[in-house]
Amino acid sequence: MTTMGLIGAGRIGSQIARLAVQNGYDVVLSNSRSPDTLASLVRELGPKARAATPVEAARAGDIVVVTIPLRNYRSVPVEPLAGKTVVDTNNYYPQRDGHIAELDDESTTTSELLQAHLPRSKVVKAFNHIYAAQLTTDGLPKGTPGRRALAIAGDDSDAKATVSHLLDQFGFDTVDAGPIEEGWRMQRDTPGYGPRRTAEALRRDLAAAKRYREM
Repeated sequence: MTTMGLIGAGRIGSQIARLAVQNGYDVVLSNSRSPDTLASLVRELGPKARAATPVEAARAGDIVVVTIPLRNYRSVPVEPLAGKTVVDTNNYYPQRDGHIAELDDESTTTSELLQAHLPRSKVVKAFNHIYAAQLTTDGLPKGTPGRRALAIAGDDSDAKATVSHLLDQFGFDTVDAGPIEEGWRMQRDTPGYGPRRTAEALRRDLAAAKRYREM
């Protein structure tokens, strides 16, 4: 895979774009406004980056990262993402997103909402439980003692392998939390949300996670 599309270019999206360019990817950035609002970030990233609309970013990406406020997930273009690996970085914050009944009653998860919106895409939860600034500071070469781990969840094994490879390129070990429905294990207020963890410690955190109704 040589091109990464980004739907959303805020704190997390811009950091992922920086890592992608550093690792040889071409990057197509988009946001909810217009491509010209991304001019300064594109200049920073250099010739391997360009700005586009969300539809164009979805079409261009071999792998596409959705990193927008969760309340806007229905705005993600569907057809251009058919068959593609889609990385979901989203978290649910009711004070920002408004209350979403099926998340409040925990009958589904954020990534399952996106997967239902993108029925022919392969959604993988990732990058949602690390502070954005640490994406470009905490990565270490493979095999380094104490290397930070990040969790993923998804239903497609090939898509998860693709995202695991991406994490390794960016300097992180991967912990597979299981199918997409297990993505709640690294949501806000769980033990693994935020702090730096090795793979072993992150596995313990995921196992110890509780649903909100159990807290």
